[in-house]
Amino acid sequence: MLLSVLDQSPIRQGGSAHQALQETLELAQFTEALGYHRFWVSEHHSTDALAGSSPEVLLAAIGQATSTIRIGSGGIMLPHYSPFKVAELASTLASLFPDRVDLGLGRAPGTDMISARALSIDGEPRFEQFPQQVTDLQSMLFDPQFKPQVNPKPPSPATVWMLGSSPDSAILAGQQGLPYNFALFINPHMDTRILDYYRQQFAATERQEKPYTSLTVNVVCADTEEQAKRLALSRQISFLRFATGTGDSRICTPEEAEAVQLSSDERAFIDQRSAHAAVGTPEQVRDKLFQLAEDFNADEIMTVTITYDFEARKRSYQLLAEAFALTGGQ
Repeated sequence: MLLSVLDQSPIRQGGSAHQALQETLELAQFTEALGYHRFWVSEHHSTDALAGSSPEVLLAAIGQATSTIRIGSGGIMLPHYSPFKVAELASTLASLFPDRVDLGLGRAPGTDMISARALSIDGEPRFEQFPQQVTDLQSMLFDPQFKPQVNPKPPSPATVWMLGSSPDSAILAGQQGLPYNFALFINPHMDTRILDYYRQQFAATERQEKPYTSLTVNVVCADTEEQAKRLALSRQISFLRFATGTGDSRICTPEEAEAVQLSSDERAFIDQRSAHAAVGTPEQVRDKLFQLAEDFNADEIMTVTITYDFEARKRSYQLLAEAFALTGGQ
């Protein structure tokens, strides 16, 4: 089973966006050396907790800093943009880094609706146009007769992916004949048959003859289960603050996280959001990820690891690579 990384460039309390982006670049190099298959970055707007608002810019830096790992957007929120411009961005990246670029597309705003309206050209987000945008984008990238032409022409085009966390995205991914990444870390309550649903809808294309699935999961791996749970609590508290709009949503220290007095509703919220998280020792995390891959019948696992301390984040990926016996330098 292939193992990959989604990084969100988290900003810690007392840190900065510059630091977070530099850590993303370092993590890309680190996980490439460990043998991870892909390194994707996300798109979020108007948040103090995540620095990655322009994945296409960050990918150019990541591509330059690495040499073998696949790089990609997890994802580009297409309703905000012109499909033609996104096609040009993908073609430029694929020209710079041939055979390495994934273009993951999402419908979600990646922000609040005030920011979504600010991102749109006329103040009117067009999420309902997303299916047609995906169709148009593929024509722009792959139809040699499409006018106007998308330039530059890469040696091989980027691989287009559908991202999602709902049955609607699974249906659309299948109908469009695209590989599909399901964000289990966003929607931990989805029926385990969601990827089977995608496969049932799948329509083969010249570029994608068979369905292909990836499952994105929150992961924290440490030498002991207690340590892993302590590290994971920082993100859980920060996400709770983000979701409720209370307090500083930047990643807090483990000490601050442990000092938070949670109500029963807040504890239940964290437990629900962490239902499919893989947190524990290398063996525990490995077993959990294999079980999730089996339960959901996924071809690949993509991991999201957020901790206050960057060295703990790197250590988590190192321990996981060792548990999966990844081959460095792939």
